[in-house]
Amino acid sequence: MADVMDKLVSLCKRKGFVFQSSEIYGGLNGCWDYGPLGVELLRNIKDSWWRAMTFREDVEGLDSSILMHARVWEASGHVAGFTDPMVEDKKTNERYRLDQLLEENGIDVNGMGIEAMIEAAHQSDLKSPKGNELSEARQFNLMFKTFVGPLEDESAKIFLRPETAQGIFVNYLNVQSSMRQKLPFGIAQVGKAFRNEITTKNFLFRTREFEQMEMQYFVQPGTQDKYFDYWRRERWEWCKSIGLPENKLSWHEHKGDELAHYASAAFDIQYEFPFGPGEIEGIHNRSNFDLSQHEEFSGKKLKYFDEENREKYVPYVIETSIGASRTTMACLVNAYHEEKVKGETRVVMRFHPRIAPMKAAILPLVKRDGMPDLARKVTEDLRRYFRVVYDDGGAIGRRYRRMDEVGTPFCITIDSESLENQTVTVRQRDTMDQQRVPIEGLRSHIDDNTEAWTVSP
Repeated sequence: MADVMDKLVSLCKRKGFVFQSSEIYGGLNGCWDYGPLGVELLRNIKDSWWRAMTFREDVEGLDSSILMHARVWEASGHVAGFTDPMVEDKKTNERYRLDQLLEENGIDVNGMGIEAMIEAAHQSDLKSPKGNELSEARQFNLMFKTFVGPLEDESAKIFLRPETAQGIFVNYLNVQSSMRQKLPFGIAQVGKAFRNEITTKNFLFRTREFEQMEMQYFVQPGTQDKYFDYWRRERWEWCKSIGLPENKLSWHEHKGDELAHYASAAFDIQYEFPFGPGEIEGIHNRSNFDLSQHEEFSGKKLKYFDEENREKYVPYVIETSIGASRTTMACLVNAYHEEKVKGETRVVMRFHPRIAPMKAAILPLVKRDGMPDLARKVTEDLRRYFRVVYDDGGAIGRRYRRMDEVGTPFCITIDSESLENQTVTVRQRDTMDQQRVPIEGLRSHIDDNTEAWTVSP
């Protein structure tokens, strides 16, 4: 499994999906840059999520500031409780998350609180990865601190947001009143978040800077269970719609100490990564905790006036929170395949066409007889609707392999017959089947085949 990850990371750099941040200076752990193909993949995933969330009457969009008043994070509980248990190698001074060390040593920490983890570490005589004695565990706050203005003192201290949700909560009445929304309704946001992770690992899975796609759905108290079940179903179907197969997805229910203090119920959608199941999205019944806290800490009334029932109340909230970066990694892992074709190894990235960085490649068979001119015209015509690429370098078989390796679903070949009757050969990436299609029908052919695309296990 480690071999698969090594190959994927290598491909991501070589083909322009993901680069190590600040690589020429030795890199910065837990930070990654998306290259030309990676940024297209990430954007397509975010666009798909945005359409699923906001192309409906009951969800509005928002883009709140990364920097917020420090009291926001006191009200949310992040200042006091957004922590991970940290231990230190007494010889090397390297720091580790206690829960991760326990898991790596075969101890299940699901539902464990910090005291139970410390006891498990003592009973198992837990050592550092280098075999050295560990310090006592202490809680480490994951928020990055910075200062506003010229003075670096407590009065000027603020935080880089560790989640995008709080920007939604503090704007909930602004959105509701300006857009004249009635309950139930939601607010969706895509944006950067920052967490000062003790240890980062597994490529894009655990990073210090990442993007979240969150939607908070505000409902009348007493209806939260119905909408919690509704959004669980919706989010599962969306994961399938971008090409993640059901046999690689699973539910994980939070129980006991694992359940966040604000939640009455929580489920994660997990993807089966090479290193095991990992969370990509959480669906939470947050009760009315967040709005009640902000009402108390700000002194501002955040109650909703229900005109039909002539009453005021603090809405309950159903949250869907998905990591854009983690979902991108799941799509990269899921897409990577190696197979034997005529005695040679074919590397193919089997992205669903909805999220593929390039939808089609236009390939003139040879660089003469007017084929490049027609290929250029087809390229410009399709570019109005899709991200496409023109490629005339090398033998046609080599170009097919190049496109397979970056996940381009359709290869459109211009040949001598194209000059005679305005038809082209369209090759499907996964099956390698070829079909003759009129040039004027290419857009609808790609659209129809994208919608009919079958996800391979």
